Amino acid sequence: MARGTDDDALAWGGDDDPTLDVGANPAATVPPADREPEPEPDTGVESEARPDASTADAEPKALPDGFTAVGKGSDEVGHVHADGSITMPGGRTPMGNATLITLGILGGVYLIYAIGWVIGGLRLQDVPRNAYLLTDLMYQGAFWLAVLAPLLWFGTVFLLTMRSKPWARFAWLIAGAALLLPWPFVMIGTVGQ
Repeated sequence: MARGTDDDALAWGGDDDPTLDVGANPAATVPPADREPEPEPDTGVESEARPDASTADAEPKALPDGFTAVGKGSDEVGHVHADGSITMPGGRTPMGNATLITLGILGGVYLIYAIGWVIGGLRLQDVPRNAYLLTDLMYQGAFWLAVLAPLLWFGTVFLLTMRSKPWARFAWLIAGAALLLPWPFVMIGTVGQ
């Protein structure tokens, strides 16, 4: 039985089974010869300016692991992860477990540094300031800047390196951990002088 269409060479037996169409609308199950053309509303806009419904509802182009898009339009092809989620170019990729754990550890180190600056700075408050030529106002300003410096460093590095590679973020955080070590706490401690 010939259907009388030019698409016979492209059809496979059972292609018109509606149970095989995932997400198809009911109008798509009716053969094109039996379907009446839908009238297009007159909006005064040329048909070329309107986006095609099939392109607007189409899934984004993405490739699984092991495949790389090359050539024209390759910057618009995303990446399919093992769990089925799609990351498009320019989109944010989720952080891995090791990255999150390392950020948590470094965040804890910076919080301990802030506490170390509080304890060390309060221990230095008993030292006569005439030896350092500091007034109370200058000491309080320097004290609070020292306490807030580790927290500000962590927040600034985290925000400014959001689109960078993880190694760049960790390099800046480790440099800050070496730079912002609470020396008054390290040298004097909580009980020594």
